[in-house]
Amino acid sequence: MLRALTARRVATAAAYGGGGITALGGLTVGLVMVEARLARRIILATPNGDPPVADGLYGAALPGPPLSFAVLGDSTAAGLGVGAPEETPAAMLAHGLSAIAGRPVRLTNVAQSGSRSQALEGQVERALRVRPEIAVIMIGANDVTNRVNPAESARHLGEAVGRLAAAGCEVVVGTCPDLGAVKPVMQPLRWIARSAGRRLAAVQTVAVVERGGRSVSLGDLLGREFAADPLEMFSADRYHPSARGYAAAAAAVLPSIAAALGLEPEFETLPDARRGEGVLPVYLAAAEAAGEPGTEVAATRVAGRERGPRGRWATLLRRRPAGGAEAAGGASAGTVPPAAQSGAA
Repeated sequence: MLRALTARRVATAAAYGGGGITALGGLTVGLVMVEARLARRIILATPNGDPPVADGLYGAALPGPPLSFAVLGDSTAAGLGVGAPEETPAAMLAHGLSAIAGRPVRLTNVAQSGSRSQALEGQVERALRVRPEIAVIMIGANDVTNRVNPAESARHLGEAVGRLAAAGCEVVVGTCPDLGAVKPVMQPLRWIARSAGRRLAAVQTVAVVERGGRSVSLGDLLGREFAADPLEMFSADRYHPSARGYAAAAAAVLPSIAAALGLEPEFETLPDARRGEGVLPVYLAAAEAAGEPGTEVAATRVAGRERGPRGRWATLLRRRPAGGAEAAGGASAGTVPPAAQSGAA
C-alpha cells in the first residue's frame, strides 16, 4: 500500500511538481531556513577551490580507437573536494571503462560546480562537440537546495538525455544523492533534504527512461556509507565527497555504463525476482528504485511493446560491481591509475 501511494506521488510529481517546503507550517519553515543558513555558512567556511581537470586519454596503451566519454552535471560530477585529477569520479569511470572495454577512453568533462538541471542545455552543447559514445550525468543536489520544482528539474534533465540519445550517445544518469547525510545539516532540515532528494530522484528516473537513458539510484547507498565513516567519505568542507566517497559513487555507476555499451554477459542483464528485480511500469520502477539504492532502471519491451496500460515498461536491476569501489578507481582511490594519462584536452 505504501509503495503504491509513493508511486502515485511520483507520477503526479513528474507531471505537475508541487509539494516541498511550502507544505510545512510557518514556524517550521522559519526554523528550517535558519538551519539552512547555518549549514551553508559551515560549508562555505572551507572553500575547495576549483575541481581538478581530469580531461584526457585513459588506457593509452590499449589497442583500438579511443571511446569518447563525456561527463555532465554539478560539483559532484566535476569532482569538487579532491586535489588530484585521478581522484575525481570522471577519471575513475574513464579508467574503469577503458579496462572493461579493452580500448582507450577519451574523457571530456563539461560539468560545472553549482549547476542546476537547467544548466544541462549548455553542457550538452559543449559535450556534443566531441561526439560522445557514452555520457554520464550527475545532477540534482542544487535543484533541491534551491527549491526548484521537481517537474521543472526533470524536464531539463529529460531534454538533455533526449538530445544526447538523438545524437547516438548512450546516457547513464546518477540520480539525486542523499543530502540528509551531510553533517552540517541538522533536523528537521535533514529529514526534509532526504525526502526532497528521494522524490527528485524518482521523478528524474521517469524523465530519463522516457527519453532513452538509464538511471542509477545513488541516494542511501552512499548515505549509509557516508554516515558510517564521514571523516573518510567527505572532503574537508563536510559536504562534497572525498576520493573514497567518489570511488563509491563511481563503483555504483560503472556497471550500468558497461551495460549501456553492451560490455557485459547477456545473463547478467536478466531480472532476478529473488533480488526484487523485475519488469514494471516506469513510474512504479522509479518509486521502487528511489527506496532501493544501487538500482538501475532502463526501458524495455514486453511482448514487443514499449508501453502497457500503465505506461512505458522498465526493468529494475540491482547490479553489483565486481571488486567494489576498486572496480572503478584502480587499486585504491588515492593512487594514480596506471592506465591513465590525463591532462588538459
